[in-house]
Amino acid sequence: MSAKFFVYLFVTFIVIWAMDSVNINAIFKKNKIMQARVFYFLLGVALIYLITNFIIDFFEYSKIV
Repeated sequence: MSAKFFVYLFVTFIVIWAMDSVNINAIFKKNKIMQARVFYFLLGVALIYLITNFIIDFFEYSKIV
């Protein structure tokens, strides 16, 4: 398995843990539950992708690994 897979797993747990602290009920309109869930999911996927690529690029360009 590649190191990128493990970084994705680690970042996924961190993002889920961090997003759990956000009160999304105050952000969205009432009775828009499905739209809020889709937005929350897409936001999570985007954060996981961006953070993982940042970490991988950081290590590649800094020649630490």
